[in-house]
Amino acid sequence: MIPNDSLDTHSAQVDDQRPDKPEEACGVFGVYAPGEDVAKLAYFGLYALQHRGQESAGIATFEGDKVHLHKGMGLVSQVFNETVLNSLMGHIAVGHTRYSTTGSSRVVNAQPAVVSTRLGSLALAHNGNLVNTGELREELIKREFDFLTTTDSEMIALAIASEINNGKDWLEGALSAFTQCQGAYSLVIGTPKGLMGVRDPNGIRPLVIGILPTSPQRYVLASETCGLDIMGAEYLRDVEPGELVWITEEGMSSFHWSPKPARKLCVFEMIYFARPDSVMCGESLYSYRLEIGRILARESFIDADIVIGVPDSGIPAAIGFSQQSKIPFAEGLIKNRYVGRTFIQPTQSMRESGIRMKLNPLKDVLEGKRVIIVDDSIVRGTTSRKIVKALRDAGAKEVHMRISSPPVTHPCFYGIDTDSQEQLIAATKSIEEIRQQIEVDSLAYLSWEGMLTATGEDPNTFCSACFTGNYPIDIPEKVKRSKLILEKSVTV
Repeated sequence: MIPNDSLDTHSAQVDDQRPDKPEEACGVFGVYAPGEDVAKLAYFGLYALQHRGQESAGIATFEGDKVHLHKGMGLVSQVFNETVLNSLMGHIAVGHTRYSTTGSSRVVNAQPAVVSTRLGSLALAHNGNLVNTGELREELIKREFDFLTTTDSEMIALAIASEINNGKDWLEGALSAFTQCQGAYSLVIGTPKGLMGVRDPNGIRPLVIGILPTSPQRYVLASETCGLDIMGAEYLRDVEPGELVWITEEGMSSFHWSPKPARKLCVFEMIYFARPDSVMCGESLYSYRLEIGRILARESFIDADIVIGVPDSGIPAAIGFSQQSKIPFAEGLIKNRYVGRTFIQPTQSMRESGIRMKLNPLKDVLEGKRVIIVDDSIVRGTTSRKIVKALRDAGAKEVHMRISSPPVTHPCFYGIDTDSQEQLIAATKSIEEIRQQIEVDSLAYLSWEGMLTATGEDPNTFCSACFTGNYPIDIPEKVKRSKLILEKSVTV
């Protein structure tokens, strides 16, 4: 038996290696393009969406009634090669790159989820998280379904299969199943007859439609516009909240199936998750992140010698802060872009000497300087403290931290893997207490109003529950208790 203190030490070491960020959602992709190499189109689409999930990847293609499927653990480039892609024949492809939110990180849980129905197989790729998985699972068990995975995505696929097996066609079956699903879901669903793109009534996770430069016109679905750009597809529009688009040889048709759609796009998609070259709300996210940096500078200016950003996600806001404050922007931290997840733990002596696998400071840039460092968020504070120490060790005279989002005080239940509430540093500590813990000279966050004003859209059309605790979709008490364990929030 391992002593408890050994278990605690191991747990702390594993936790020490976790990214101190909310973990990305998943990336979904679909293409309807008879006559084109749909598997390779899906591969490159997923390659562009790799930032949304690095645990597993998969592609399913439809060749008439036959489904070809390949999925595995690892990055898109590790799971697929030319031989595999050449075996994925057909005119429809559905792809997925995964970070696990519901269901552990195992190959059986990799997507797309493929299930059989009386009309043939369907392949489903899901970005988001249901909040009624318990009830839905019980209902499907009553209907005598067996589960191959532990994911809510398979439950959605089985709910559709159940409706189809009871006599409905593809569209009727899908629309009926969605009324049984509560939570966040952007879906790409392949069938022998056509391709579907679906968003939940609140549109919490993004999904866009593109047109390939072919004749006749062919369609692409992707989580972000960067998934269209890589293959030269033209952005057409977003799939709307509570909408199903149905793409067949006849073209694309639209069905608004929700009686009360109300957009609540995750604002963290704009701050951090989506790639800066993707377009949301009519502008690139690089432009949005520049603007929140400018607002942050207006709200919390402090005199300094240089502004630096935490690569890569903090860089645009840092540039915006520099533009507004007139303090020069500099690169003070260099990122090793070839570091993925590693299960090789550094030795204790490495840890004590400050092993820097991902970020390394530039001493000649930082030495003797008053430094403002901009990052997009602080979740637990562990990484922030290490970065601040590295800057001071490199000779920074002062370190002032600015965060281009409000304090994260509540966990997400809609497809982002955040810690339970007690592990979110801003849920249990004031800004001054956080400043002391991460050992900076000053600390300031972007205001909630500034974050939403910068979108140029109605603030009520965004989900910002991780900052406010105002969840747009009711969360069952049992699910709430798994993460919301604090009885009262701390005023910050």
